[in-house]
Amino acid sequence: MKLTLFSGLLSAAVCAGFVTGLPGAQPSADDEDRPVTSAIGVTHQADFWQVQGQRHQFELNASNLQLRVKTRVANWSMRPCQTGDMQVRHAGITHGLSLLDASRRQISRYENGFQTGVKVELGGYRAGTNELDLTIQLRLCLEGPEEELVATLLATDGMTRLLRCHWPLPVEPHSISNTVVPYMQGMLLPRDWPEKVWLYDTLCYGRGLYQPWWGHEQGISAMLVILETPNDGGCHFAHSAGGPTQIGPQWVSSLDRWAYPRTARLCFLDRGNYVDLAKRYRRYCVTTGRWVSLQEKIARNPLVGRLIGAPVVHTSILYHIQPESSYYQKDNPAHNHQWVSFAERADQLRALAAQGITNAYVHLDGWGFRGYDNLHPDVLPPCPEAGGWAGMRQFAEKCDQLGFLFAIHDQYRDFYLDAASYQERHTITDEQGHRPLHSTWYGGKQSVLCPSLAPGHVRKNHGALLAQGIKLRGAYLDVFSVVPPDECWQTEHPVTRTDCLQYRGECLNYVRSYGGIVSSEEPSEWSIPYLDLVHHGPYALNPNPGKGPAFGIPVPLFNLVFHDALFIPWSLDRGAWGIPEKDLGFLHALMNGGMPYLSLAPSDEELKRVRILCRLHQRLALTEMVSHSFLDASRRRQRTTFADGTRITVDLDKDQWDIRPTID
Repeated sequence: MKLTLFSGLLSAAVCAGFVTGLPGAQPSADDEDRPVTSAIGVTHQADFWQVQGQRHQFELNASNLQLRVKTRVANWSMRPCQTGDMQVRHAGITHGLSLLDASRRQISRYENGFQTGVKVELGGYRAGTNELDLTIQLRLCLEGPEEELVATLLATDGMTRLLRCHWPLPVEPHSISNTVVPYMQGMLLPRDWPEKVWLYDTLCYGRGLYQPWWGHEQGISAMLVILETPNDGGCHFAHSAGGPTQIGPQWVSSLDRWAYPRTARLCFLDRGNYVDLAKRYRRYCVTTGRWVSLQEKIARNPLVGRLIGAPVVHTSILYHIQPESSYYQKDNPAHNHQWVSFAERADQLRALAAQGITNAYVHLDGWGFRGYDNLHPDVLPPCPEAGGWAGMRQFAEKCDQLGFLFAIHDQYRDFYLDAASYQERHTITDEQGHRPLHSTWYGGKQSVLCPSLAPGHVRKNHGALLAQGIKLRGAYLDVFSVVPPDECWQTEHPVTRTDCLQYRGECLNYVRSYGGIVSSEEPSEWSIPYLDLVHHGPYALNPNPGKGPAFGIPVPLFNLVFHDALFIPWSLDRGAWGIPEKDLGFLHALMNGGMPYLSLAPSDEELKRVRILCRLHQRLALTEMVSHSFLDASRRRQRTTFADGTRITVDLDKDQWDIRPTID
């Protein structure tokens, strides 16, 4: 009865012209004001598909999948597909293929309500006489009022596995003036830079890419590539002596499966440079929750606020070097075992306080049973010859009395073969069942602990320290924020890279749970929500960050994004770790509004510099760095500007500096 009545009413409405979109309906006067899903047009002619927006348009060549983007002021052309852009494995054999090797290719319009563009479906791949059970879908869509280009790659693999894919493809280098890479703190790389440049690593969240983005400058315009799914992503990079530079997305499988879509966002700036690219990325991090301010971190742990204007004192108890270590000196036995008691270190801190240092963050290495980088993750009890439990407890108490914050160096990735809990089954292994083995560090033979086991060891060790009455105010969990995430293929505890980051985050959160300041080695972006402090955030040097000239031109990309989200101390000497060999670290610390390191027996000159930096840090610690600029053609005179109007100008050749407004 209800259906009959509704049908009659609907028929009457159609006849009266009240229902639009049905035969016989007449459009109402209000139809022009109704919402539309997109004003972006999609057309194609022959092999060319065009997507036309109000600000940007792009063209996809179906014959070679080459992409060209046109903005109001610039043209960006990506290279065509080539063999090697895909790596697949079938029947145990790895093959390098091109996306174009698909015998089936279909392109159609794609729209989901907030993105409009094209979808490319690829299948029918072959390796020799074998047809591969692999299909790939590529989507290219304009999104939002800025009409950013979102590129999504999906793969359905069966017995054939997609191991690696480069897409979207790199920008053709001839149109690029400079490439911008968050290589450690940051690098600006002119297209014709005369020296060869390589990245220390190319997966996200290592020193090669502290942040999962890069960009290009072309005249007055710029473009930004953001990896929105960075955990199994990175880049492929090449710059030979004299250039040019090629860099593009690289996606890798997760425990041998593609598992989920991979997405990159391409942003186009009509007017912009490396600063504008960093600021666009900052805005992206804020909207996605990747950016957490220091003010918020202080609100959840007020102890963090005591780091404002404080120097970092980095000291140690025991350095013991095992004979298997690459650092062992068989002709110099005294070098292999050096220690200072907890009581003597406490006396040195007391003397430092007598020089007027009333607030400091004290980082202690080598406090464990056999010292620095030994026996992890089973490092308790504290070093017996240095005073054991009582000595460490008294040292922490002295820090507290002096107004210093006491934190320990700790490590939950290196897994030493002579550790009490060592078993092969607890290491990470690769697909073939192999585990990493080396003897580089002081503790000698080691593997890598499966990330799934790390949180339990942190709870075990830190819980024991707290139970012994040691006033632990923070902890540095070594390498977690600088080594790209690990995979583990052990059937007992399989771990993806995404899982690994979650386990590392769980370890860091445990430190915060007992009120501790959370720190790690260097500032890869995934760790920003967890960390209060890192111990370095400087520049990439050739051949490694220990010493040498900088790769490309150093620029503070990380601090342009995250200065007011993380505390970063700086070494003050010339050519110190991470400081280009001709530069004075003090000047880079000034420009970056950073914390200073302070030695236990500082000279008058060191104390003078430390006090200047501490006063500047009190002003700028919670303030955004809004700009960086070069003031002459040599690029040796530079200026940073902060949101409160502070301008810091340095001359790296003349060792001169100026702060406006001046500090008290």
